[in-house]
Amino acid sequence: MWLSLISAVTGAVIATASGAFLDHRRWRRDQVRHLTDTRRVLYGEYLASLSAARNHFRSLARDRDAAPKDRAASARTSFAPCYEGRYQIAITASTKVVAASEETFKRLRDVRDATGAGARPEDDSYAEGRREYESSLARLRKEMRDELGSDHAS
Repeated sequence: MWLSLISAVTGAVIATASGAFLDHRRWRRDQVRHLTDTRRVLYGEYLASLSAARNHFRSLARDRDAAPKDRAASARTSFAPCYEGRYQIAITASTKVVAASEETFKRLRDVRDATGAGARPEDDSYAEGRREYESSLARLRKEMRDELGSDHAS
C-alpha cells in the first residue's frame, strides 16, 4: 500500500516538474521571439527615419535658394525624428547595435550640421560626412542583421 502511494506521489511530482519545465521553456522561447519581433520593427523604423533625414539633407544641399536661417532650421527639423529611435534603440538593442547606432547617429548629425551650415554636394565637408555616415550605416545594418539572425537559416 505504501509503495503504491509513494509511486503515485513520485509520478505526480515528476509529471508536474516536467510540465513546469516545458512551460518555462515555451514561455522563454515566446519571450525571445517577442523581443526579436519588437527589435525588427524598431530597427526598420529607425533606419527609415535615418534615411528620411539623409534624403532631406541631400535635397537641402542641392537647394541653392534656401536662406541660411531656413536651411539650418530645416536640417534640424528633419533630423528631430531620429532622436526617438535613438533612445528606443538604447534601451532595446544589444550593446553592439547600440554602439553602431550611436556612431551612425553622430555621423548623420555631422551631415545635418554641414548641410545646415550651407554645405553643397561638391564640398569636401559634405562629401566626407556622407561617406562616414554611409560607412557607419553599413556597420549598423550588419549589427542589426546579426542580432536578428537574418543571415542564419531557420
